[in-house]
Amino acid sequence: MPKEKNLISKLMGTQTMQETEEETDEETMETDTEVQAQAAPQEEWMNDFEGQLTIDMYQTKDNVIIKSTIAGVKPDDIDITIANDMVTIRGDRTRDFEASAEDYFYQECYWGSFSRSVVLPVDVDIENVGADLKEGILTVILPKAAKAKSKKIRVGGSVQV
Repeated sequence: MPKEKNLISKLMGTQTMQETEEETDEETMETDTEVQAQAAPQEEWMNDFEGQLTIDMYQTKDNVIIKSTIAGVKPDDIDITIANDMVTIRGDRTRDFEASAEDYFYQECYWGSFSRSVVLPVDVDIENVGADLKEGILTVILPKAAKAKSKKIRVGGSVQV
């Protein structure tokens, strides 16, 4: 049976090395059990997860430009939609290999469907939008819409009606 530890003795380091090792072993067993119990629900949840694409969006004098790193995706697997002043980029990055969870040393790459929607800060000419995928970089060029021409009216002092 574990002995009840005093908080002060834990902070001051007055507990014995054997007591510390026993606590660590018990905590490790509890943590391992919790992780195993949570692993299955997380895996099911992850299957429903859609990754969020990271982007850079900036403007030039004539265009709004969106750039994103989309390595490992074919141009045919990318869908770009513009509707109601919003751009949505969707795609799917598929694995070309099989590996079990036990075989991984690191698993940091995202595989699966991804998307990103962003509100456009200015009006764009959707008829002339262009997109290119080169060396894993997606570039979407959105030409700014022609601004309505304005005319200044000079106010005079002698207007006859």
